[in-house]
Amino acid sequence: MPPPACPSGRRILLIHHLRRCNSLIQSRTFIDARIQWVRDRGLDHAVEKEKHLLPFHSLKDFLLQSLPSSSSSSAAAAASVPLDSIADRRQELSLPFRAIRFIRLFPNAFVEEAPNLPASPSDPPRPSIRPTEALIRIHSEELSAIQSSRTDAADRLLRLLMLSPYRRLPLPLIDRLRWDLGLPCDFVRSLLPDFPDYFQISPSTARNSLDIELVCYRKDLAISALEHYAMRTGEYRKGTPLAFPLHFSRGFELEKKVRKWLDEWQKLPYISPYESGSNLPPKGDLMEKWIVGALHEVLNLLIGKKTAKENLIILGKHLGLPSEFRKVISHHPGIFYLSNKLKMQTVVLREAYRRDLLIEKHPMMGIRYQYIHLMHKNMIGSGKKKRDQKSRRNSRSVEGFDGGDGDVHVVEDGGLGYGVDVKNDSDDELSEVSDFESEDDESDEDDEVIDTNLSRTREIQPRRLSPIRASPIERKLRTSKTRRDEMHRVGRRNSMGENMRAPPRSRIST
Repeated sequence: MPPPACPSGRRILLIHHLRRCNSLIQSRTFIDARIQWVRDRGLDHAVEKEKHLLPFHSLKDFLLQSLPSSSSSSAAAAASVPLDSIADRRQELSLPFRAIRFIRLFPNAFVEEAPNLPASPSDPPRPSIRPTEALIRIHSEELSAIQSSRTDAADRLLRLLMLSPYRRLPLPLIDRLRWDLGLPCDFVRSLLPDFPDYFQISPSTARNSLDIELVCYRKDLAISALEHYAMRTGEYRKGTPLAFPLHFSRGFELEKKVRKWLDEWQKLPYISPYESGSNLPPKGDLMEKWIVGALHEVLNLLIGKKTAKENLIILGKHLGLPSEFRKVISHHPGIFYLSNKLKMQTVVLREAYRRDLLIEKHPMMGIRYQYIHLMHKNMIGSGKKKRDQKSRRNSRSVEGFDGGDGDVHVVEDGGLGYGVDVKNDSDDELSEVSDFESEDDESDEDDEVIDTNLSRTREIQPRRLSPIRASPIERKLRTSKTRRDEMHRVGRRNSMGENMRAPPRSRIST
């Protein structure tokens, strides 16, 4: 039976569609090449400077949880919390070590008051902790920033739910991402009820769990950050190729075949992460570009443009990403950076940072930078003192040194003066002074309050210099001079010996 007649126009469109589908199916995957990992000091510093920020913020919220926004700073500073209450909630507050030790790290944020007299002589005296006025002032600014950015926080959470194919995400997962999304700690009670057209709490398929479900899908928000940028900079239509911005670390080099693959991959059509990728070839370049677009959009929804890799792995399962999406992060070092600081892996969106600073800073990130400054404020003086001591010790160790072995050089010490420093490739040029003590050497058996000096400095041993070796020319001259001196001594000794052995002259009598 002959096939039904088909108009020529429809036949041409059908052939074009089949060719396009065939090209997509036959598209090759990522080439078999080793991608070099090169350290980026600026992005590492962006991760490292937030050390202890989350437990610091949790402790601050615990101290000020009963403080209304209209309270004065003096009234808030007068209120104190017993140290026992904080120590009992160490796991809940995610404190890395003992409560009293953590509190004493930040004297500009927390004040340790003298213990009251115990009710019973057998009870040991316990101090109480209260916030400083500087901490209360930043907390008040944070409350104002949260109130003014409520709609923005709801939109970001809504767009995260729109990325999910089931339009719902587990409530524990959202609570895990709460810090990165910039949501208040009590967002279930303070934020979700104010947006009933956006969210609703529904039972989850998992036992004894709840989900946040999407109520209304907003098409005006279903535009990715990359599409927004393309619309601002020029004309853009759905399905046209979009290239991701690439930023590589200093000293990074791509192999020729990887560069060629990357150029062809950037020219592939861009499929929005808000569209389903289930109809794409499972192991093709187009699927990889859709996965990169999804991860790119997730990091753009976070106020810090970074998160722990473990969070992305858990979230990727609920976003319908294939299990191979973990390799995508390492395949594209120009888009994502994987930092190994703080004993975990953190994925950072490169294009959002210039060195260690965010290009577009969210108001909540501005508040967090104020907390970081308050945390490190007491470390600045001790850090300067340590650097001065190190400079003096190293200058004494190189006193009288004339050689040029290249191991010792003069460096500028952050605007604090000049000193002699020992060259070390592992030193971080951007690392701030962080005198936090080790978390592994602390014992929880002894809870007594002991007055300790928190600004301990590590002794810097002076560098032992090897003796200066003479050059080959100097050794040759020294050898020749020694030989000449030896020859002269031997000649004089021989001449003196011959004179002593010569017979005496006979006298001739006349």
